[in-house]
Amino acid sequence: MNIHHLNLGSFRAIDPTYTTISPAAVVCHALLAETDSSGLVLIEAGLGSVDVERPGEALDAEWLAMTEAVLSPGETAVQQISRLGYNPADVRHIVLTHLDVDHSGGLPDFPDAKVHVFETERQAAYAEGPSRRYRPLHWAHGPDWATYGEGGEEWFGFEGVRELDGLPPEILLVPLGGHTAGHAGVAVRGDGDRWLLHAGDAYFYHREVDPEDHHGHPLLDILQNDSQVDEKLRLTTHDRLRALVRDHADQVEVVSAHDPWEFARYVSTQRVPL
Repeated sequence: MNIHHLNLGSFRAIDPTYTTISPAAVVCHALLAETDSSGLVLIEAGLGSVDVERPGEALDAEWLAMTEAVLSPGETAVQQISRLGYNPADVRHIVLTHLDVDHSGGLPDFPDAKVHVFETERQAAYAEGPSRRYRPLHWAHGPDWATYGEGGEEWFGFEGVRELDGLPPEILLVPLGGHTAGHAGVAVRGDGDRWLLHAGDAYFYHREVDPEDHHGHPLLDILQNDSQVDEKLRLTTHDRLRALVRDHADQVEVVSAHDPWEFARYVSTQRVPL
C-alpha cells in the first residue's frame, strides 16, 4: 500500500523546546493511501475549499485569529490529489480521527466518499455545532457516514479497534480518547508487517510520546488543555502511546496531526515508512 503524506493546512509558526531544530509552522498532517480494492483512501480531510473560499462562513473568527491559518487553495486535499496525478473522484473513502474543524473541512470536496468515524464523535459534532470546534457547513452536503460503536478487537494493547466497512484490514480505527468525545487514531499497514498509527490530536508534540524524556510544548499544551473533553482519559492515552513507542517501535510508527517536525521527516526524505 503506497502512502502519501500531505499537509492540508498551515498555521502559526512555533518554536521547538530544544535548539537542534528550527521553528516551524504547525501543519495538518494527512495520509493518502492507494489500495488495490478500495481506490484512494484519504485519512484526515484537513481544511478544504469551502474554508479557503468562504472563511467567514465556514470557520470561527476566534479560531482563525488564534491559529493564524494560512488558508491556501494549494494546500487543500482536492488540489494536492490532482497534482499527484489522480482524479479526486477516485477518493472513495475518508477516515477521520475526529470532526474538529481542521480535520473535516475537506469533506465537501469529496461528496461521494464514504466517511468513517466513531458514532460518538458524529453525535457530539451534530449536537454541539456550530462552535469553534465543530462547523456544520463541513457536513451540510450529507456525507455517506459509516460510523462505529462499541466492540472491536485488541491491537498492540489497544481495545475496541475496528475494521472499516468496505476497506481492507490493513486500515483500522483505534480508540484514542480524551481530546474529543469519539477521538480515534487510524492505523495503516503496508506490504510488510509494519504499521503507521496516525494519532490525530491524541498528542500535539512529538516529545509527549517520547518514552525516555517526555514533556509537552508550552503553547500546544494550552491548546490541548483548552480543547480536551476528558483530561484523565487524554493523559492515559499518552501513557499508552508511550508504551507503544517503547515496546513496539520495530512494528509501529506513530505520528500526530499537527507536529511540523514529525511531518518534515517524511517530506524532506520523501520516505514512505511502510
